[in-house]
Amino acid sequence: MKLFRSALAIAAASAIACGATVTTPANAASVTAEQAAGDAALGTVKNWDANEAPKAISTGKTAEWVAEVDGKKVQAYWVTSPSMGRDIPVAVIPARNKDGQAVQNAPTIYLLNGAGGAEQNNDWLTYANTQKFFADKRVNVVIPMEGAFSYYTDWLNTPKAQYFRGPQKWETFLTKELPGPIEKQLGADSRRAIVGFSMSGTSALVLPTKIPGFYDAAASFSGCAATSTMAPYNFARLTVNRGAGAAGANYQNVTPEQMWGPMGGEYNRWNDALVNADKLRGTALYVSTATGLASENDMMGTLMGKGATQAEASAAAMTLQVEGGVIEAAINSCNHDLRAKLTKLNIPAHYEFRNVGTHSWPDWRKD
Repeated sequence: MKLFRSALAIAAASAIACGATVTTPANAASVTAEQAAGDAALGTVKNWDANEAPKAISTGKTAEWVAEVDGKKVQAYWVTSPSMGRDIPVAVIPARNKDGQAVQNAPTIYLLNGAGGAEQNNDWLTYANTQKFFADKRVNVVIPMEGAFSYYTDWLNTPKAQYFRGPQKWETFLTKELPGPIEKQLGADSRRAIVGFSMSGTSALVLPTKIPGFYDAAASFSGCAATSTMAPYNFARLTVNRGAGAAGANYQNVTPEQMWGPMGGEYNRWNDALVNADKLRGTALYVSTATGLASENDMMGTLMGKGATQAEASAAAMTLQVEGGVIEAAINSCNHDLRAKLTKLNIPAHYEFRNVGTHSWPDWRKD
């Protein structure tokens, strides 16, 4: 049933990635959490019962990922963000070995949710076997459970819209306020990686350019490194517009101009990983994309095999092949641009460029 629900979610063009791991170098990151934070105020890690359990904005009910919090395999905390003036829910899968024993001085992987995030029940815990995958990997997994449609960036102006609850200062939170306190809470060492898909695949490439040496590794599944040219900037427009909610999605209430300023402007280019690709040197990189051409996973028969009715499978296959195909084809172009730039700069990366596949779970599951 969960696989079938996932297939329908993909068909709604709100697919997100499932479990993935990045291998970090043996040596710790050259920039510590303390150095990255500088003079910024740090977050405060609070117990899970400090606030009422978060609700999914799309349903008004308790977010589905909360049901996985058992205090052992999956923990959760509230972390105060001084820059945003509120507590952010953070899910944690603590490092354990194959015998289920806690591991100290383990590295930390930060997983960023896709566009709809936990606010639409489209998160790493709800739609992936993330906990099971990482259960014995000897790494701490940290998942911020807020940030839908935000690109996890510091916005210049805060939108007044359904999915934006107060200031949006995600770069500050993720690179300065959160790491030191949460890594101390987990007894982690200074090795860290960041992973994202789709919208957050962009973020997972941009954030390492802001503080080179802070992340040992970064992985982008179907993300676009570029943000400051015509196609990527307006792709971001389509994404952030969804943050206005159905009633306000008029391309005026939430815009990339509020987020990054004018297209090609100084702040926009500062948030463009293609422009700043030279700052990715020294970070182990994993970049994946498909072509947008339909694969077996996008076919009506495959979806019916997962439990969909003929009508449901037909509609889902059409959405996957048309909407998911167009999105992934555009991202495919983005990632070829990135590979060309990194090759010119002599910066190595691992590429998974697939001949077929749409903007959906099956390929991200392989990643």
